[in-house]
Formats: sequence, C-alpha cells, structure tokens
Amino acid sequence: MAINALKSLAGMLAVVICLFAAPIAHGADEPSEQAGAEPAVKVISNKRCMRCHGDEDEKTAKRPDGTEINIFVDKEVFGHSVHAKQLCVGCHNNITELPHDEPLPKRVGCTECHEKTWAEQKNNPDPEYKRLGVVMQQIDGYMHSVHAKPNKLDGTRVNATCVDCHQAHNIGSLGSSQRADHRLKNPEVCGRCHEKEKEVYLASVHGKALMEKKDAKSAVCSDCHSTHNIASPKGNAMKLAITQNCGNCHTDAQKTYFASYHGQVNRLGYTHTAKCYDCHGGHDLKGINDPTSSVHKNNRLKTCNTCHKDAPENFLGFHAHGNAHDFDKYPGIWITAKFMQALIIGVFLFFWTHVILWLHREYKDRQQGKGYMPDPTRPETVYFRRFTATWRLVHLLFAVSTMILVMTGTTLLFSHTAWAQTVIGLLGGPKVEAIIHRTAATTWLSVFLFHFVTAVLNIWRHRKTFQWFGPTSLVPNMQDLRDVGAMFSWFIGRSPRPSFDRWSYWQKFDYWAPFWGAAIIGFSGLMLFFPTKTAIFLPGWVFNIATIVHAEEALLATMFLFSVHFFNVHFRPDKFPMSTTIFTGTVPLEEFKHEHKLEYERLLASGELDKYLVNPPTRRVVTGSKVLAAILIFAGLSLLALVLIGYITMP
Repeated sequence: MAINALKSLAGMLAVVICLFAAPIAHGADEPSEQAGAEPAVKVISNKRCMRCHGDEDEKTAKRPDGTEINIFVDKEVFGHSVHAKQLCVGCHNNITELPHDEPLPKRVGCTECHEKTWAEQKNNPDPEYKRLGVVMQQIDGYMHSVHAKPNKLDGTRVNATCVDCHQAHNIGSLGSSQRADHRLKNPEVCGRCHEKEKEVYLASVHGKALMEKKDAKSAVCSDCHSTHNIASPKGNAMKLAITQNCGNCHTDAQKTYFASYHGQVNRLGYTHTAKCYDCHGGHDLKGINDPTSSVHKNNRLKTCNTCHKDAPENFLGFHAHGNAHDFDKYPGIWITAKFMQALIIGVFLFFWTHVILWLHREYKDRQQGKGYMPDPTRPETVYFRRFTATWRLVHLLFAVSTMILVMTGTTLLFSHTAWAQTVIGLLGGPKVEAIIHRTAATTWLSVFLFHFVTAVLNIWRHRKTFQWFGPTSLVPNMQDLRDVGAMFSWFIGRSPRPSFDRWSYWQKFDYWAPFWGAAIIGFSGLMLFFPTKTAIFLPGWVFNIATIVHAEEALLATMFLFSVHFFNVHFRPDKFPMSTTIFTGTVPLEEFKHEHKLEYERLLASGELDKYLVNPPTRRVVTGSKVLAAILIFAGLSLLALVLIGYITMP
C-alpha cells in the first residue's frame, strides 16, 4: 500500500511539473524575446518532454476511450537512434504547448517531415541528407503500397502506418544494433496483422533459423515481400519481386532457375510459369529432407503435377537446378555443355578464319583486275538457270521460318536483355510467342521433310544413273577435301583460285548443316514441346540435355547463317552488296563460268549447256528479288546483332 501511495504521489508531482515547467524553463531552454522585436517562435525542447515521458515509474497512461498506451521513452535508446537530434514536436506536430492533452494524441507526421526536409536539403552535400534521398524513395514506395491503402474494416485509417512497423523512438542506421534487433523482431511486427502467416512462417526452415538459432541472416517477411513497396502477393508485380528476392540469398539457385524455361519467362516479366515458392513453398518452406516439404522425394511428383497434370514418375529425374558448371553433381549436363561449346568454337575458328582470308584475297584480286567484274554499261544478255522454282520456294520458306525461330527462341534465351522484353511485348507475351515459335518450327520441319522425301524419290527414280560421288551430287567426297587445301593455298597467294563443279565444298556444308540441325534442334524441341509424353519413355534428365543442345545448336546455326553464309553468298567482294540468284533462279553466264568453271566445261562438252541458258529476268523480277534479298539480309543482320548483344551480356 505504501508503495502504491508513493507512486500516486509521484504521478501527481509529475503532472504539477508539466503544468509549471514551461514558464520556469523558458529562460534556460528557449530563446528569449527582446524588447521591440517580433515574438520568437516557441520551441518545446526534448528536455521538457522527457520530464514526463522519461519517467520510468510512469510508463503507461489511459486514453479517454480507456485504452492503455505506453508513454515512456528511454532517453538512452532514443539518443542512439537516427532521430536523436530531432525535436519530439517535429514528429508529434500537433503539440504546440505544454501541458498537452493527456495522454498524447497519436498523430505523427513522418511523411510530411521527411518531404519538407528533403525539399529544403536535397542539394546539401552532407551524407546525412544524401541518405534522406533513399528515405524519400522508401516513402514513395510506401505511398503506392497496399499498406497505404484504406483499411477495408475501418476506412478512417490506412492498413499500416510507419509507426505500426517501426519503433518510433528506436530507429537505427544500417548495421546498427537497433536494426539487427528489429530484424529479429520482424515476423513479430508483421504478425500483429498477419497472424496466420506468422504461425506458418515460424514452423518453416526460415522461421526456425531466425527464432531458435537467432540467425539474423535467415529470411524474414521484408526480405521476400520487400520493406516499403509491398503489394498484394496475388499481383504479378509482387510475384516477380518475391522471386527476384529469393535470389538475394540463393544466388546459385537463381542462376540455374533463370537458365530454365520457367525462369526465362519470369525474367521477361510474366508469372504463369513455376516460381520459387510454387515448388518450394512460401511461408511454409521446409528443408528438402523434411518429409513434409513439397520438394521432398516423396512429394515432388505431386508438386510437379500441379502444373504438369499427367507427368509420370520419370519426371523426377529432371534436375530443376542442374548446373552445367558442376561436374561432380551433374556430369552429364557438364559434358553436354562442354561438347557443344567445343563444337561452336571449332566451327567458327575454321569458318571465320576462312571468311577473313577469303575477304582479303578476293579484294586483292579485284584490285588487280582478276575475277568476275561485270561491265555495267554492257549488261549480259545470256543467263544460266541454276535453281528451279521449287528450290527457290523451299529456300524462301526455310529462310523465313528460320528467322522467326531465331527471333522467338533467342527472346527467351536472352531474357535478361532489354530488347528481349520489348520483343516479347510486341509479340503478345510468352504464350503467343510459344505458338509462333512452334508454328515456325512445324513449317521448318515440314519443308525439310518435303525436300528430303523429294530427294530420296529422285535418287530412286534415277538409281541406275545416279552417282553418289558424281559432279552433281551434294554428297561430300575427297575432291572437296582437296578443294579446301587449294582454297587456302589461294588465300595466301601460293596458287590460283581453284575451279569448282556444280557444288563447292562450302555449299555442301550449308546444305548438310540443316540435316544436323534438324536432328538436334528438331528432336530436342519435340521433347521439350511434349514433356509429359517424352517422360513416359525417357528419364527426366534428358530435358536438361535437350535444353542445352537445343539452345546451343540454335546459336551455332544463327551466328553461322548470318555471318559466314551471308558473307559467302552476299558480302564477299565478288558478290557485294547482295546476290539475287536464289530468288531469280538465274545467274549471268559469265559469272557462272567464273564461279563454277568445271560444271560449265562439262555441260559444254556434253552439249547440254543450251538446256540451261535463258533470257535475263525481267526488271520487275530483278527489283522484287533485290527488295526481298535486302529485307532478309537486314532481318538476318538485326537478329545477329541482338544475339551477339545477348551472348556478350549473359550473366
């Protein structure tokens, strides 16, 4: 009883001090007014506030509605906060005199104060005010967040204010003990409103590490949902942000995720494919060896079936985070990646060297008056028919479908680039892109199969006279190998330019490359197109292999076609700026004699040359062919530039 009486007496004494403190303390704490001067603005010092609110014996008070609040401010704690130099009335801006209404009305102007200070000090070089700029960004994020929206149950207030989440008198700077302590309490703070989520989180691997082991590095609410730009987790923006935030801790897993189809679509800004929490769980995330985990070996197929309804048991062999750089864990993936890289390096080491040497030699020969140089004042009147209408149509369909495949495929492969995000938006999103890609792939394979069947039938029809290694055959032979040596000898000026028959060795390479491409790109693409059907017959790890070879072979084909092939056909000095032979089907006879001297002599000797001689194409055909060639060349070079940008900037 005596103790309670003393406490009551102390409380009364505190009230008396507050009533009389203003006039007594004015001379010591506030600027005085000089005679004849304008009245000075009275500033209520923190010292005067602390006379009441720093009393450890009077920590609580009751509002008029009966609710009890904590009015105690620990002077030492506040002195170490970021607001230690600020006036109490700077935040509690409705207090203009003492004593004020008891207890203190809950009105804090965080936003107003920061905005006013920033407007006044944004050009101040002091680091303290530079940091304020970050705070302003946080305020802007908060103002557009779900917390700043009116509460559905009580429209007079927002969902959460600054002080609902922050300890108003104990806000620390980065790296301070206050910030570390606040991080450990983050789930508790968020759990005041999100009780169910808090309960589930505390049972997760993140929650146990934080609460039981006091591991401040473990993920807390704000790590995933962000601190101020908090939106509804049902919206795409927040889904993308949460997925991105997982990578702040799980960097290696994020890299392998973004290398997958799921991650590529996500990085382009779309959320219909699997995200981290779709497989691993969100608030209830468990360790992979936990029997209740969604990615535990006993539960993984059920998790996959969420999206892949009919996925069989073989699906479990797929390595969702297979790393092509980790031989110990993923030897098959590593070997496949290294093989494809070696193939790409080998092909371009040979052919880019071939291009550079050819460019130099042909340029030198033209300077010396060698080679084919038409006289523009005397147009040729006799042409050689080199390609039939069927060949030209096949080439056109093949070229257009290839470019569409490159555009749609590399948009996913290089989803980290700004151009990919622009292109996917123009295409209408990944779902439309997938339809376009598969339609182009079907066209590409149909053209290939049509040509293949036609070629087989022609060989069968002329089986008695067809020569597999004859002058008109596209089958490589020993002469091609000798021609390669002769060509390099010409490159370095040791011998004259070799003569070729109907097909040169580089044309045969261009022809047979699609056979390899159709097998590798086509077959792997079909497996990825029908994953659940493929998994009935093959183990899941084939998807990891198929993804690598599909992408790498597509890159090889793209860079070869739009650099080496374009040079051979259009950009070398004898052909620059373009060749229209594949579009008109004809070539000037003199140019044909220069390019395919052996075929010309063979046809002349056999008397068959006249069968191939035709009139020059009409002006309309020539103009149309040049326009079409220019469009395709421009499209190809544009795609090559985008691919090189994507390849060079790969993270």
